[in-house]
Amino acid sequence: MKSQSKFLSLKKVFLALAVLLVCHVTFAQTKADKIDQLISKYVEYGKFNGSVLVANKGEVIFKKGYGMANMEWDMPNAPNTKHRLGSITKQFTAMLILQLAQDGKLDLQASITTYLPDYPKETGNIITIHHLLTHTSGIPNYTSFPGFMEDESRNPYTPEAFIEKFQDKNLDFKPGERFSYSNSGYFLLGVIAEKLTGKSYEVLLSGNIFKPLDMHATGFDNHSDILKNRATGYEKNAGSYKNSKYLDMSIPYAAGSMYSTAEDLYLWDQALYTNKLLSKKYMELYFKPQISAWSNSHYAYGWGVGYSKIGTSTDSIYAIQHGGGINGFNTNILRTPSDKSLIVLLNNTGGAPLSNITNAILGIINNKTYSMPKKSVADAMLTVIEAEGIDAGITHYNKIKDSELYNLEESDLNAMGYQLMGSNNIEASVKVFELIVNEFPKSSNAYDSYAEALMTSGKKDLAITNYKKSVALNPANQNGIDFLKKLGEDVSDLLKDVEVPEAILETYIGNYQLMPGFILAVTREGSQLKTQATGQPVFDVFPKSENVFYLKVVTAQLTFNKGNSGNIESVTLLQGGREITGERIN
Repeated sequence: MKSQSKFLSLKKVFLALAVLLVCHVTFAQTKADKIDQLISKYVEYGKFNGSVLVANKGEVIFKKGYGMANMEWDMPNAPNTKHRLGSITKQFTAMLILQLAQDGKLDLQASITTYLPDYPKETGNIITIHHLLTHTSGIPNYTSFPGFMEDESRNPYTPEAFIEKFQDKNLDFKPGERFSYSNSGYFLLGVIAEKLTGKSYEVLLSGNIFKPLDMHATGFDNHSDILKNRATGYEKNAGSYKNSKYLDMSIPYAAGSMYSTAEDLYLWDQALYTNKLLSKKYMELYFKPQISAWSNSHYAYGWGVGYSKIGTSTDSIYAIQHGGGINGFNTNILRTPSDKSLIVLLNNTGGAPLSNITNAILGIINNKTYSMPKKSVADAMLTVIEAEGIDAGITHYNKIKDSELYNLEESDLNAMGYQLMGSNNIEASVKVFELIVNEFPKSSNAYDSYAEALMTSGKKDLAITNYKKSVALNPANQNGIDFLKKLGEDVSDLLKDVEVPEAILETYIGNYQLMPGFILAVTREGSQLKTQATGQPVFDVFPKSENVFYLKVVTAQLTFNKGNSGNIESVTLLQGGREITGERIN
């Protein structure tokens, strides 16, 4: 009897285990199904074409390819398709630098000229390796030089020859003063690593990282190499696709030259939970937040770190992530250490909304609500433009822009305008950008793009007017400032800060709730107004008018609003064409 009871008990245990296993599999399949449905809808709307891998609790729960890796040969994308990574490369460059520091071959606080004695000493003596790693060097970003991509991107260079393109430029700011994304800094890090080791950057990546982690499908992308399963990069071209422009990979170099697969990036992710590549001390330094970067994150060494929103819920999760963009490709990798989740998105048709997709997948992983994509107003408009012309396209735009079935994004319209410009339909592109500034009159970027289209169409005076409007809306718009200077315009009046009396600044002091759990604190030090969002460092803000202030570290603007009583009752944050108003809570 006891034996039978024991047997029955064991039977119940095994039955319970079986039920748990079935539940676990079903649970995982449900998440996988939701991810597949999500990505498939993005594919249907022409917003994704590439490879996806998602892991949760350290285990892969979904991986799949979508669309074509090569459209000419109908070769489909798969989890093992090799994609160019763009700036995801930077986290690997940072890893090499920290390995050199760990081995005592490099000091993170040493100057550039310590390792590159021929670098101009006026700047090289005051810029440290740390500054290069954190985009705080002040070295101008070479990919932002006017005309650079058109003039130089097809030409092969040795690393030593290429740094001559930017080493003599004036610094944009004093080293360490602020964050400003610069490919030039990471290019220099590659040159320094080569100088210290006597090995090429490509060999260092392979020997120090790829081989130890069995990342056999990852490497430095040389155009001449024959790579099995290599994806081709494409760009949208007025409703269709075209091959992306050729880029010699000596140009991105240590800032963006790698290729990899979704599967290999999972191996990379898993290794970062160990000490295979760095000791615990240096691994902690690798991910340590160093400088406030974008609106909701800091920059560590080669990674952005901060809280990411989970789906459409009010919850957020601490994430380590970085994106990449390079001719025909855009990419994103996000890691959440608290639950060992990983999201890898590799797209080979350029310009996919990977942040939105990542956000929705975070919602699925965490059992929160999330948004499915809608049809793009811009895509629908473009279809009509191709068939019936720009005027019919604008008529169709006005008909559908407020529909619940469509999604209206300034960035989508902007991209369409550039597609039309790229296909030499200049008249249509000018009208599209004109429409955008009418729809988004507070967007600095809208006027900047409109000005560029006007310049292309030969309307210099009108272009200058719109560049000035762009800079007036965002005095930190360096692109607009550079073009105005190039056109011989005096920009000094545009860059003068307004003086606001301290008594008025004092009325803005307080806390404003932009969304549940996300508070913007406003403080003052003398005549300098400062802001600090939840989990973020303090930023200085600068007056455009008595009640409108802008940030220099990111493209954002704050407007303080009076209520009927005449007191300040709310603040409106304008960023990326979107406005969020937060009520004053104290």
